[in-house]
Amino acid sequence: MADLTDTEIDAATARGQMARIREPRAAAAHYDPANGHIMVELTNGCTFSFPARIGQGLEDATDDQLAQVEILGAGYGLHWEELDVDLSIPGLFGGLFGTKAHMARHAGRATSPAKAAAARANGAKGGRPRLAVAV
Repeated sequence: MADLTDTEIDAATARGQMARIREPRAAAAHYDPANGHIMVELTNGCTFSFPARIGQGLEDATDDQLAQVEILGAGYGLHWEELDVDLSIPGLFGGLFGTKAHMARHAGRATSPAKAAAARANGAKGGRPRLAVAV
């Protein structure tokens, strides 16, 4: 039985070593107030950034609070102690800046001249047409 446990431990250690090589991990992070981005330096030498205030819990943070970003664990996450906010590096790479509910609140908020023109044209017609009620 002990051999089986040693084998499992060895396999887990090997998976961890492969994950360290293959998966993106943060080596350093800082807030750049000039452009409002969190800058993340990865262990593979790449740099990743995202607009700080799209992260759940960071929307109303001050520049001083955003500057207090820390790396979690083995580089899998970012942490802001004062704000009690954690964001995962794999999640950020996947475009996830918070929970499903947070992301849904931010969906469709982008504005553009075309979107504004369409809204004005729709408003000039009286707004959205009423749904027909089946009788």
